[in-house]
Amino acid sequence: MRSLVYGTFVILAAVGCVCLAAPEPAIVQGPGLWTVDTTFTHPQQIVLRPSSGDRLRRFWYTIVTLTNKTNREVEFYPKCELMTDTFQIVQAGKNVPPAVFGQIKRRYQSRYPFLEGLEEAGNRILQGEDNTKDIAIVWPDFDAQAKGMKVFITGLSNETVAIDHPVARDEMGQPVQVYLRKTLELSYNLRGDPALRSYAGVAYKGKRWIMR
Repeated sequence: MRSLVYGTFVILAAVGCVCLAAPEPAIVQGPGLWTVDTTFTHPQQIVLRPSSGDRLRRFWYTIVTLTNKTNREVEFYPKCELMTDTFQIVQAGKNVPPAVFGQIKRRYQSRYPFLEGLEEAGNRILQGEDNTKDIAIVWPDFDAQAKGMKVFITGLSNETVAIDHPVARDEMGQPVQVYLRKTLELSYNLRGDPALRSYAGVAYKGKRWIMR
């Protein structure tokens, strides 16, 4: 038992070291680095109402607006995760039926007439405001006991950095390289009684750019 506890402590300490050692994004980007202009809506709920006798399915979504002002076409390979304060991590788009995006698109037809789903957004963002993209990011419902959550959106910048893993080694005994990408982090508190999920709301705490 003592060895198990010690091993768990070592693993947690190692994870903590990776977090503490992670560098921050550049304040002034160097040559060749870019970050697209990004605005966003705060997460909201949407319910998929099945045509049969199946139970209702709940989802959360946000809409990001991306404008490429870098004077060149840029690649776009996003990764979007939602993490609760109960340490549940939810991947965007996983187990999300296409009908959910259809509902969101109809809801915002007048405001975002060219709204795209994350998977249909393509892998490039053309330069200029005429090529601005509005993208819906959707997650399945998560732990009802959560009191807070963070949204991580990666792929908005090409800034990366490599750091040494504090524990893992390759076959030559050298530290394994961990590659971090510039990531937008959005933080929220969750309000409402867990038993009344449909009334749960979010309180925006702020945003920051991190290397993750």
